[in-house]
Order: sequence, then C-alpha cells, then structure tokens
Amino acid sequence: MEHIPVLTGPLLELLNVEPDQVFLDCTLGLGGHSGAIARRLTTGYVVACDRDEESIEKAKANTADCAARIRYCHAKFSELPQTLAKLGIAKVRGLIADLGVSRYQLTNPERGFSFQSAGPLDMRLSRSQETTAADIVNFWSERDLIALLERGEERRARRVTRAIMRGRPFTTTEGLAKAISGAVPRIQKIHPATLTFQALRMEVNEEREELNALLEEAPRLVEDGGRIAIIAFHSLEDREVKHKFAQLARSGQGRLTVKKPVVPSEEEIRSNPASRSAKLRVIEKTRVIEIGSGGPSDGFAVDEEEETH
Repeated sequence: MEHIPVLTGPLLELLNVEPDQVFLDCTLGLGGHSGAIARRLTTGYVVACDRDEESIEKAKANTADCAARIRYCHAKFSELPQTLAKLGIAKVRGLIADLGVSRYQLTNPERGFSFQSAGPLDMRLSRSQETTAADIVNFWSERDLIALLERGEERRARRVTRAIMRGRPFTTTEGLAKAISGAVPRIQKIHPATLTFQALRMEVNEEREELNALLEEAPRLVEDGGRIAIIAFHSLEDREVKHKFAQLARSGQGRLTVKKPVVPSEEEIRSNPASRSAKLRVIEKTRVIEIGSGGPSDGFAVDEEEETH
C-alpha cells in the first residue's frame, strides 16, 4: 500500500529543519514524516514513536534508507517524557504529531476501525490493550453509551444507543454499522455510523486523555526556539489544539507561527483525497522576560496581532 503523508512540504518548512538537530515524531505511523525529516539530517536524528507495534515495523521498512538517523520507539503520548529520558535526551528541537489513525489501520479489516468492511469490533491502536470496542458496545449501560456518543458530537445519540441496546451483542463492524444505519437516516454523504465509530475508537484508545497529555508535556520537551507542529483531522481534536496554543499565546508563553491553520492545497487533495480535512497548527517556543521576574524564564512569546482565538 502506498503511504502518502499529509502536508509534508509545509511541515518541513515550518519546522526549520537543520541537519544537526533532534526531532520528536510522536506519531510515526508508516514513517512518512519521520523519513522526510531524517533525510534532511546528517548528525541529527528523529525519535519516532508510535503506540501501534505493527505500524512501527512497517515504518522501519519504509524508512530503511534513513534508518541510521531514526530512533524507533513504542510509546503513547503520555509516555513521551520517560521515552526521551531513557534515550538521554533533555529537549528536542521540534515536535510533530499527526493525530488520528492511518490509512493502513483504517483499511485493514482485522483492525476493526472501519464500517466499510467486515471485521472484528476491535479498534485498538495497540493490540496489547485489553479493552476493545466490542467491550464498550456490549457491556456499557445505556446512559454511559449516550454520554459517550454525545461527547463525540453525535446529535442522534439516544436513537443510536437504542439501536445498539436492541441489537447487542455485536462482534463485527459490519453488524454494528448495519444496526445503526437501520435506525437513523443518512445525512448528506456521511455514513450514519461515522460519528459512533469515531467516538468508540477515541474511547477505546483514550485519545482525549492522551492528546491532553501531549499538549501538556510538549512545551517541556522542546528547546528554546523550537516548534510544536500538530496535524488534526476532525474538529474535536483540532479544537483542543487550537485552544491550547491560544492559551499559551495569550499568557505570553507562545508565538503562533501561522495565523490560521495550514490546509492541503488543491493539488494535494487531488493526489491524496484523505488529506482534505487536515489542519496543521504550529507554535514556537522562545525565551521571554517575565515582568517583575528580573530575569529570563523558559516559555513562549506571542505576537499580539496574531490570531489567538
């Protein structure tokens, strides 16, 4: 399967990659972004992390030509500080994260992420995790399922939940998607099960908690003048990134390097339709003088005219 990383050109440009620097890729995936950065390095290297063991192995094959400049690590966002510490790294020059699931994960029926093909109701990013989507669908209470779907912005949460309660137990993606489709109408081109599957995947993998951990730890992991670049594909995640970056900027802790998120060009969308919803946000860490502190402190600086809301 051809792997096409999104927004690679803008990402490399905004990271200001120099050949002797160290970077942290929090979402190695199939290696597209890590490889693109590593191929620009000489004495520097990329610490490439992912929580999916299968993706790491595939990424190693895809980046074999620059593997000497990549350190492959199995870790989720909340484990990044410990991962860098084990490698003896205090801070990195740049940090990137490409949120969500990869095309490989989505199109592999055995991983159970997609309603477009029959597979086990799994959705685990790491097979070492215990909880699957089937566990949530089949054993959670009606009240908890409604709350989960409402957090996932499914406006028909109650109707979907009633369909789940009537039809469970479910063991396959196909069976769950069919039950949801029979209970709620299709809205425009969006499959009726889209938001339910997204909410389940995010819950199975604790994606909200892990993203919050990333946003909290990222400023501490980047050196002065370094940048944090995050690509999100849906509003729930992009909103969290936007609000965190804005908070850092308003409090005098960050400089937004772009006023609005960078989105794919029409040319990129034509060659890779999956990139259509991608949004890249970047913030730069600097040293600032705190009023009344009498000296410098690590933090972020902000241009007052830049958009911070």
